Amino acid sequence: MNNNTQNPIIQLKEELIPLIKTVVQDEVKTNIEEFMRQSELRAKELSLIERIIRVEEELKSLKEVEKARFEAIESRFESMEKRFTSLQWFIGIGFAIISILIAVFGLFIGKV
Repeated sequence: MNNNTQNPIIQLKEELIPLIKTVVQDEVKTNIEEFMRQSELRAKELSLIERIIRVEEELKSLKEVEKARFEAIESRFESMEKRFTSLQWFIGIGFAIISILIAVFGLFIGKV
């Protein structure tokens, strides 16, 4: 009897082991494929995030360069404004001196 009870167990074992192997292999395969798909999506997301960060840093550096250029242009305009102001004063003083000289020489020439 022991032999008979053992025989169906062995037979059941021999039938179940290949079935279990295929089920486990299929499940492991689908789980690994899903894991790989999710890993690829995460890798793409991380890549996009890194790219966005690099673009933001580049924009920030471009803004700093642009700001420095505008400050340089502004300082040039300020120096030009100072030169024009001094030139305007020089021309005004020159006209005043010439007017005074003309008036003084006109008085002397008129008396002679």
